[in-house]
Amino acid sequence: MASLTKKERSPFWFACYTSPDGRRTKRSTKQTDRRKAQAMAEQFERAAKLAAQKRLGEAQARRVLGDIYETVSGGERLLSSTAKDFLTGWAESRKVDTSQRTHAAYAQVARDFIESLGARAEMDISQVSKADVAKFRDSIARRASAASANKAVKFLRVALGRAHKDGFSQDNPAAKVDVLKRDRESRAARRAFTLKELGLLINAASDEWRRIILFGLYTGQRLGDLCRLTWQNLDVEKNELRFVTAKTGRNMVIPLAASLVSLLADMDGGDSASAPLFPAAHDTFAKAGNAAPLSKQFHALLVSVGLAPEWENKGVGRNGARELNAVSFHSLRHTATSLLKNAGVSEIVARDIIGHNSEAVSRNYSHVDEDAKRRALAALPDLLSPQSRSGKLP
Repeated sequence: MASLTKKERSPFWFACYTSPDGRRTKRSTKQTDRRKAQAMAEQFERAAKLAAQKRLGEAQARRVLGDIYETVSGGERLLSSTAKDFLTGWAESRKVDTSQRTHAAYAQVARDFIESLGARAEMDISQVSKADVAKFRDSIARRASAASANKAVKFLRVALGRAHKDGFSQDNPAAKVDVLKRDRESRAARRAFTLKELGLLINAASDEWRRIILFGLYTGQRLGDLCRLTWQNLDVEKNELRFVTAKTGRNMVIPLAASLVSLLADMDGGDSASAPLFPAAHDTFAKAGNAAPLSKQFHALLVSVGLAPEWENKGVGRNGARELNAVSFHSLRHTATSLLKNAGVSEIVARDIIGHNSEAVSRNYSHVDEDAKRRALAALPDLLSPQSRSGKLP
């Protein structure tokens, strides 16, 4: 039987009734008069029962509830949207207030969650449950990692929080879902490249990938940031690279190691300062909105020199998990850090070059001296030497 309840700080009565799927549901009546609110609650439950008996389809039931609400509330429509329509619309709306990379990530999570919902994606957004979000989180953790799963939950909290704020639902089910503890063993499995492995990669890579690898090593930067670089990010007079990281928004100024200066001298910059430093990678990144296709290309390069196995899905399609490989493009950041420290470079200087946050830097320095960074980068081995290209470095 339909009943009423009140929530703290709300003047309105909430109708409590059984939804078509058998769950107990609360929905605001927007009524302060108890008698009107009770009548509305009973109409809600009546329409829900008809839907449960298959005398009304879910979409039709929502229309009936909307008509009831409009009549009782004096013309105000009850907000309603399918989960699929709401999430798709929400992702599209974020184009105007987020970066291209962030929007692409939001849109991908929305698509993946809709796929996870299956037929339930056609239900009202208010019916999305904590169990739906937890199921989605766990499926990502199985095929990717706990970190990826937690990021997806974070994005869903934003999307479903908007549904709650805009009046489409009574709560945010994603806010009730716990994040997963990250697997320490999986994180520890990543390692730096050896110099011999770097020599093998450089020898086997295409010209553009060879340049990207060298930039990754001598700057310690992420693949996505490197692929977005253009010639105007280079200060040829000072031999410096200047850009803003996509992940942290940090302004980076990195002196160019001698190997990169030599490499750039052989590269054609064209007539435009806005021309990409790595044209093919730049186009691939722009089309995908992220570095995932480029990570796959790099993995294929690793496979070709025996540093990684072929990826085998433990499932079907996107639900298949992939084995975590010991090295990836991100390993170049670890490699750069290790080489700098092995050369006696202080942790503060190494962190500033790579772009790692450091409490010590924030606390004791407004900036790290550019000469100190140049001396540090000069201590790195020359991967352009004939010995490196033959893959014979120790």
